[in-house]
Order: sequence, then C-alpha cells, then structure tokens
Amino acid sequence: MTTKPTPFLVLALSTFASVSFATEPAAKAKPELVSVTANRVEKQLKEQSLAISIIDKQDIDNMGHTHISEILSQTPGVWISRGNGQEHLTAIRSAVLTGTGSCGAFYFAEDGIPLRAPGFCNVNGLFDVNAEQAERIEVIRGPGTAVHGSNALNGVINVISAAPSTEPETHLSLEGGPHEYGRVKFSHSDTSGKHGYRLSAQGNHDGGYKDDSGFDQQKLNVRHDYHGDIWSIQSLLAASNLNQETAGYLIGKDAYQDNSRKRENPNPEAFRNSKSLRFYSRFEREGDKDSRFVVTPYFRATEMEFLQHFLPGTPLEENGERSVGVQTAFYQNYSENVTLYNGFDMEVTKAYLEQSQAQASFASFPTGQQYDYDVDALYSAWFIGGDWQAAERTKINFGARYDIQFYDYQNNMLSGNTAADGSACPSGTCRYARPIDDKQRFRNSSFNLGLIQSISANTDLLANASHGFRAPQAAELYRLQAQQLSAELDEESLNSVEAGFRGTWPTLSYRVAMYWMQKDDVIIQDSNRRNINNGKTLDRGIEADFNWQLSPSLQWQLQASYSKHQYGNDALAPEGNELDTAPRQLASTRLRWQPFANSTVEFEVQYQGRYYLDGDNLYRYPGHTLGNLRWRQQLSQQLYSVLRINNVSDEDYAERADYAFGNYRYFVGEPRAAYLELGLDF
Repeated sequence: MTTKPTPFLVLALSTFASVSFATEPAAKAKPELVSVTANRVEKQLKEQSLAISIIDKQDIDNMGHTHISEILSQTPGVWISRGNGQEHLTAIRSAVLTGTGSCGAFYFAEDGIPLRAPGFCNVNGLFDVNAEQAERIEVIRGPGTAVHGSNALNGVINVISAAPSTEPETHLSLEGGPHEYGRVKFSHSDTSGKHGYRLSAQGNHDGGYKDDSGFDQQKLNVRHDYHGDIWSIQSLLAASNLNQETAGYLIGKDAYQDNSRKRENPNPEAFRNSKSLRFYSRFEREGDKDSRFVVTPYFRATEMEFLQHFLPGTPLEENGERSVGVQTAFYQNYSENVTLYNGFDMEVTKAYLEQSQAQASFASFPTGQQYDYDVDALYSAWFIGGDWQAAERTKINFGARYDIQFYDYQNNMLSGNTAADGSACPSGTCRYARPIDDKQRFRNSSFNLGLIQSISANTDLLANASHGFRAPQAAELYRLQAQQLSAELDEESLNSVEAGFRGTWPTLSYRVAMYWMQKDDVIIQDSNRRNINNGKTLDRGIEADFNWQLSPSLQWQLQASYSKHQYGNDALAPEGNELDTAPRQLASTRLRWQPFANSTVEFEVQYQGRYYLDGDNLYRYPGHTLGNLRWRQQLSQQLYSVLRINNVSDEDYAERADYAFGNYRYFVGEPRAAYLELGLDF
C-alpha cells in the first residue's frame, strides 16, 4: 500500500496566512522561553538566531514516552529511528546515519555535559539519559556553537534535568501497558535555606512485542543546588542500567505487513547490557561589572556488552570508558551593546574495546578473540563568542573554537589480519584487522555567525552561517577490517547556511527556516572494507514550527520539514542520488483540548514520507501515517490518570527499513497499544 504525501506545508502556509489577521485576544501571556544549550548559561530564546527547539515539561509529561523517538518527533527535521527495545539511530537535517563512527555527527548531552567522550560516541547514547523526568529537552538543528566543538556536526540534543522545587514536592506514578509493560516513576524535592535537592527515579519492564525480546531499565538522578552569597553550585549524579533481550530485523518484502510474521525474532540469542554513571558540579559566580565565571568539573563511566546479531557469527562486543573533564567559561558585558565570553574545555579518557566470537561461521570470521585494545585520549579546546547589538533592530551572535584531539592506542593482541593465534583464515583474508600500537592527533576549528534583524515588534528575520567538524572516532581508526592495517583519516567537515523568519504574538508563535549544508571528507567504508575519507553529501530543506492557541481551551501545534539529502559524489552511490533512509517529508501535529479545568485531551498525527532503502534508489519504503490519543484526567487535587493510545488506527508500518545483501529488512512497528498511568502528587 502506497501512502500519499500529506500536504502539511500547504496547511502550514494557509494557516499562517489566516492568523496574520487574527484578532482574538490572548488567554494568558506566556513566559519568555530560555535556553542554555547555545551558551551554557540561560539566555532568552528571542536573543538567539539558531534553530533551537524546546520540548518543555508539560509536553514531556503529556507524552509519557516509552522511547526517546516518541518525544523527539515534536522537533522539525529530527527523526530518531527506533530499533528494538531502547535502541535507536539518529537523523538531524540528515539521513539516518549508520555505521561505525556515524554517531560522531551528533552531540548528545545532559545539562551541557556530553553523554560520551569525544571520539567514543554511541549510536544508542540517548538511552542513558533520564529524559522521561527532565525539565525540558533542547535541540539545535545544524552545527553547534563555539561551546560544543567536535561531534556537534549535524545537531545537538541536550536534556535539562529538573531543578529542586521551592516547596516540598513528592510524585509517584504507576503505569501499565501491553506485553507486560510496567513503569514506576518517583520524585521528591524540597528547598531549605540555600540548599535544594531533587531525587528522580524510574524503573521500566517491557516483555517485548517480538518473540524472546524485552528489557528492564532503571534510571536515577540526584540533583543538589546551592545558592550562596558569592557562589552558586549545581550538582547532578545520574545513573542508568539497561538489560535488554534484542530482537533482530524482519527480512522479506513488505514483511512488516504480514500479521503471521510480525512477532518473529530471527535472533533470539541477541542481548544488550549497558550501565552508565555521571557526576558534575557546576560552580558559578557573578562578579563586578556584569561578569560571570562558570567552571564545571565532571566524571563519566560507561560499560556495555552486546551480541552483534547483525554480523555473521554474532560476535560479542564489550566496551567501556572512564573520563574526567572540566568546562570553563567567563562572560563579560563590556557595554549595553556587547557581551563576550571565552573558555577552555579539557577531558581525559581511558577506553577499551573487546570483541570475540564463540561459534564458527564463514571462513573469514575466526572464532576466539578478534579485537582487544585500549585507547587513552586527551581532548582540549579553546573558544570565544559573544553578542553584539549592532543597531536598534540588529543583533549579531558569533563564536569560534579550536579543538585538539589526541589518541594513544594500544593493541593487546597479535597485530595483523589473522586469527587470534596468528594463523591465517581459511578464506585467505580475515574479516577483522588489528593495527599496531599508534598515536594520532587531530586539530580543527569551527565557527558560527548569526543575525537577528527585527522587522516589526513581532517578526524577526534570521540568518546563520557555520562551519562544523568531527574528528575520526576511535573505532574508525582502530577497529579495521580486511587487510587495512592503518587508517589515515582526516576530520569530516560541514558548511551550513540558513535563513528564515520567526514571529511571536500572545496566541501564536512560529518559525520557518530554510537551510543548505555540504559535508566533505565523509568517512566511508569502500568496496574493500577500508575506512577512508571520500564521501560527500548535500542537504537542503525547509522546516516549519507553529504553536497557536486557538482559544483558551484549544491549542494547535505543527512541526514539519521537507528536505532532500543527496550524494555529492559517486564514492558510495551515483552522484545526485538520494541517501537511503532519508524521508523528504516529516511532520507531527497535535491538537490539545481542555474541555474542563481537570481534563485534557490530545490527538496527535505523525507522518513520515516515503524513502529509498539503498544508494542506487531502486527500492523504497512507502511511508506511513500514525495517530496517537492521550487523555489526562485530574481525579482529585492530588490524584490523576492518563490514558495513552498509540497507533489508534492500528496501521501496519516499519520503524525503520533498509535493503541490504539482497533483502528487504524491517524493524516492525507495534500495533495499537494502550497505556494507563495513575499518579499521585503530594
């Protein structure tokens, strides 16, 4: 069945044209939105030229997401492609990026601290963070600013933890759903004098829609805020644990539409276990003459093991890292029109990776140990930026950064393209290759320049130009294949230009942005399985974000994008072809109705356009449209219930599809599912 494109752009433009003449008075003035992601300190959103989306606590609580993909669908130009369990891949103004090191294009953070060390990204990194109990989620679409550097190539996702409450506050909720799904969430917060604290904890169990699948996951955040006469200190301890039985993709054309096969799990032995621990303390002091100094030391530890069911022989991978780092920044208002900031970041990381295979498979995949290496890394960066009120209606944002990344790699096995004991593989060439001990250094710079031109009291013209980069990830340098024993890789770079409009009225806000991006020196794997810099991509698109309070009881929201992502050369596919897993159209629209003071009903429609499954553009996924319904009822002053129904029309769809090794492959979307939450606030 072919899904016809939804004319969401026509709807958005016609709506915009009609509300230009709206005269309905505001029900209530909204507070000014602030963001910390672009500068590390709170700054009003209207003072920033970047394409920043904010998902607030109300949206997070209403959604009650069970996977990070659900909540981030409320951001234009962003697609978090759901795998099985809590796994995911990411697209921000891009195709869904896959492969070793591809996750280096995205900067995942909690309170501005990266979830993983630079050079050691994890494609599933967002499952470590407690987004379900966050204060808000901030997303930058496109290259980051001077405070981000490497890994902020295509975008930034920053989860902001909930601050302590000023009065005692306790929350407990229980939730149940299909396939033995259950979740408990608890939080407690209070402030006494200069000290405030918040404990947020949750536990999930999912028996899994697919056979022999499911997961158990726990997350904990403990935050302490101190507001002294001179120093303010914000500290956060965050931990997570995931034990997952992983189901593989389904093979066969349109297999996701076959009811007799939807629960099939071709990899019942697959699993993923992951643990993370993070801590930081942010010390902030306001000085004389409108200055501010911020220093944030932090610690991070991760461990993960998983069976790579997507590879022949299903090898077991074990990896981990230990990192300590510090972020610093100094802010100074030099006049009413000029604010400058500068800082220094540094991080030291010790990481390891091991891979082994217990069972025999193809002749080029030897049993036993395949990789065993350690990498010590040192990362440092300097940055400068600021804001300049160039004229009464003209404001300029700017920033620049210089990064240095060191790797010290040590191979703990025999080097070369052999089995662990040094013997040759029966096929003559082993799949995996181990470089000799090595040291590498990467240096690069980035910049961003933005313009805010006020056209009227309600409308701004916005423009941005930026250059971003990412250093090669450690796995791209040292986890080699075939007969490649050294990877001479350079940094990937991206140039971006963006322009658009935004408007803000008491009952309406909107933003429309058009962008052009070119990525060069993309790290790819050639036909000989060598990691090389030879890729080039072109990304162009338009994004729209509307929020309209139609009446005091009715609100309408729309996030939509139309984009085209193409190969810029013929390194991987014919030049000009569209990238695989890159829908041209993405949209999400919600109508929120509050018929009574204690009732809120929300209906959401999510649309995903068709996309190619291969670089040759021979195979397609037709796209899909899903409807979700949510009803929150305040039963008493302290007790509430929430009913959530996902995929209300019970559509057959795939969370993600591709075509490889002569087969269609699908991660099957789940059928209609109802979840009931009961919560108590006291």
